[in-house]
Amino acid sequence: MDLSTILRPEAVKVVTAASSRKRLLQEFGDLAASAYDLSASRVVEALQDRENLGPTGVGNGVALPHARLTDIDSVLGAFILLEKPVDFNAVDRQPVDIAFALFAPEDAGVEHLKALARVSRSLRDAAVCAKLRANQDAGTLFAILTQDDKVQAA
Repeated sequence: MDLSTILRPEAVKVVTAASSRKRLLQEFGDLAASAYDLSASRVVEALQDRENLGPTGVGNGVALPHARLTDIDSVLGAFILLEKPVDFNAVDRQPVDIAFALFAPEDAGVEHLKALARVSRSLRDAAVCAKLRANQDAGTLFAILTQDDKVQAA
């Protein structure tokens, strides 16, 4: 699965001031609303419901919040780079500055898991994370996130 199939350039954003995990989830709601025409409040509610089951901060400053939504028919993604890291109850107790949210249809099984695995694999790469942290332009961040797609296709 290529990230370019689930992530639109307009769903990539640099956030200068998110003071908490809750605020970051609200940023994802706003981003999903503008990029995919989803209900911001429904996205935030679904992400928060998932976080209540257990935090999605996977360590090394990375979080992978995800949720299932009734009003979509394919997996969608959104990416936020935070200028100031926030506490996300990550497994390593480190604050998060890289967050990639996934939204999947209610009945998505394998597709959702493949997308989550693909995003996780990309963001476990220290070199990719270093490139992301070194850039503040949304277009550049999108290119970095989707560059592996081009390499695999060649």
